[in-house]
Amino acid sequence: MLNRKKDPAVALRRPVLKRLWGDRASYFFMLPYLSIFVVFTMLPVLVSFLLSFTYFNVLQMPRFVGFQNYIKLFTQDEIFLIAIKNTFYLALVTGPAGYLLSLTVAWLINELNPKLRAFTTLIFYAPSISGNVFMIWGVMFSGDSHGYLNGLLLNMGVIKTSIQFTNNPKYIMPLVMGVSLWLSLGAGFLSFIAGLQGIDRQYYEAAAIDGIRNRWQELWFVTLPLMKEQLMFGAVMSITGAFGIGGVVSALVGFPSTGYAAHTIMHHLEDYGGIRFEMGYASAIATFLFAIMMLSNHAVKKQLSKIGR
Repeated sequence: MLNRKKDPAVALRRPVLKRLWGDRASYFFMLPYLSIFVVFTMLPVLVSFLLSFTYFNVLQMPRFVGFQNYIKLFTQDEIFLIAIKNTFYLALVTGPAGYLLSLTVAWLINELNPKLRAFTTLIFYAPSISGNVFMIWGVMFSGDSHGYLNGLLLNMGVIKTSIQFTNNPKYIMPLVMGVSLWLSLGAGFLSFIAGLQGIDRQYYEAAAIDGIRNRWQELWFVTLPLMKEQLMFGAVMSITGAFGIGGVVSALVGFPSTGYAAHTIMHHLEDYGGIRFEMGYASAIATFLFAIMMLSNHAVKKQLSKIGR
């Protein structure tokens, strides 16, 4: 006879408070993380959303203004519209490209022997945590004859005067994209390495018996479906990095960039929140950025669910 206490259907029909009390030990262990998550993540997001409907200059109490900040954002703020265009352009190029680059490099590195794999992983991951990477790129694309690229082109006779790579809007966006892709092998890349290492070889043997005949079929029908959690984590990190890009631009081409050629939503948020202290308006910008990140994560999650079908 089925034990009614352990029957999931019966358990779901129990009152909510009784179910919570019955699982109190689990919630007790979750409490430290939940407390930190609520205080430092959920609460700031909620406060920012509420402040987006106010005028708040830090010195005075917030004053409710309704949708005025959002109306101004999309109808009067021309720089914000430029920032949206630049952000989406960078995100659509560097986000998917960086994600695929991380997955491809991780897949190739996974085929190496353990010692060489560990060394190669360190080599590819190091730029994303190095504080000197911007100095290296800054010297390489320096606008005088001492810059590596300018010096090379001058010596070869390709150009007669130095090119101002970091000040010319024509070169700013490609430069930012190149450095962003170079730095894209970060936490998502490590999660892909871990996911590939965690797949049991028995799955590949079973797939070969079932008719898998080449590495591409093996990748699509075996490898990727077994590491969906890592793929989702990498996607979240890629989307967050792509839409939240700002520090790379400031370090390379300054803030603001010449002609707002690489001005992003994060720069606009920093301008109004960290310089002008118009917190209500800055909160509206942050809410919009949070919304597009959430929508992008949902879209990516939906696409990843189709892998292996």
